[in-house]
Amino acid sequence: MVEMKYIHSDEARQDWLNRPITYQMGNIGSEVSRSLKWSSKGKHERASLAINRALELFDFTIKANQNSPARLHEILVAREEFCDYFFGHNSWHTDPIKMQRYYDGFAMIGQLKKNS
Repeated sequence: MVEMKYIHSDEARQDWLNRPITYQMGNIGSEVSRSLKWSSKGKHERASLAINRALELFDFTIKANQNSPARLHEILVAREEFCDYFFGHNSWHTDPIKMQRYYDGFAMIGQLKKNS
């Protein structure tokens, strides 16, 4: 059996499970943004690190939302699109600007809830 090595600490992973979906998706969006930025600048090592962090956060978010079929579907579709963009042939014809806007929406909602 292969032992999984996580980027995020045990404490951070446990905290993640209790965070609202807007927080989770907004933070995934931060890593998506870094992935897009470093990839566009040809900084492949930095892009790879951000991609790996994003994928780990996707997986934590999937675990945290497994009892909500609608949320789970949305998260899985977002993860598939992200993977297709970076590892596939971009068969979804994903526009990186539109992908970033999708995640920015979650970050804005999260900030509004935080400040209210």
